Amino acid sequence: MSAADLITIPLIDTGDRGPLVLLDAAAERAEALRGIGERHYTRLGLRLGDAVGRAWLERTANPYRQEIAAIAARLERPGGIALNLSYEYACTALTAPDPGGGGARLLRVLDWKLPGLGANVVVAKSSSAAGPYYNVTWPGAVGCLTAMAPGRFSAAIHQAPMRRNGLTRLGDELANRISVWRSAGLPPSHLLRQVFEECLDYAAARRRLIETPIALPAIFVLAGTAPAETCIIERLEDRAAVHDGPGCSANHWRTESFGAGWKSRGQDNLSRCAGLYELLDRPAEGFAWIAPPVLNRDTRLAVRMNAATAELVVIGIEEERPATREFSLNDKGLEAA
Repeated sequence: MSAADLITIPLIDTGDRGPLVLLDAAAERAEALRGIGERHYTRLGLRLGDAVGRAWLERTANPYRQEIAAIAARLERPGGIALNLSYEYACTALTAPDPGGGGARLLRVLDWKLPGLGANVVVAKSSSAAGPYYNVTWPGAVGCLTAMAPGRFSAAIHQAPMRRNGLTRLGDELANRISVWRSAGLPPSHLLRQVFEECLDYAAARRRLIETPIALPAIFVLAGTAPAETCIIERLEDRAAVHDGPGCSANHWRTESFGAGWKSRGQDNLSRCAGLYELLDRPAEGFAWIAPPVLNRDTRLAVRMNAATAELVVIGIEEERPATREFSLNDKGLEAA
């Protein structure tokens, strides 16, 4: 694409009214995303996923079940529930003191086998009891995968390795989904939303991400406002391993005590981590720092965040090239305040 063809990432203020406002404000993007999901999972697959997901949300009394149901009703086609509970992405992230701007920064790259996610990304400003936060997300989504709360913290979620059950890959996936069905914990993205809505600082966020039961394993990457406030939290459903200090994470465990019964997600995890770790002591202006294997055919987003300086810079990616103009919160002036 030429620069003139690149898409603008919108900043949408949802206040305290929730994701339904975001859906209405970006209805065309929401329908495009639902169509992407239908092509990937099939309409029948989305119908089945909606039915199972609705039953699970009700059984576990999920705090966002009514929002998800309202989104599904507004879409009027299958996928509103299933896509909100999908969890099939790979990521690479670095959390460390910011060598250029003070405080702590978080560099995050998200990969997902769904072309179109990069072109349809939005930034939602949400109000909450703990203060405003900016969610790098998609219309129709209820949870948080990547967000920054000025003056508090930044955080992102990675998909954890797949638990092996001694079966075929398909059998392992089925066994893991049955385990989720039996769980009463929160989906990791729902927990992260609660953290942004309720936690006043890095210490509170770190504690909540460590202690709250979740429905399936996850990796949380967290950066506060002070240079020393960085950590990677590797989570099982009811157990956490915390790696404090600067670090890089992809989709593999750093925690040896979790055992050998896991299969890493994504590709070239160690190489992707090494690619970002080279930036540990270097400023990362723009997005020239995204190079293979961190950049790959499934890359959809790259994000740079620093809660101390209220920095949030986002770019959507398709086919290993920019699909959007660079979004910078600092360029939004009063609109982003």
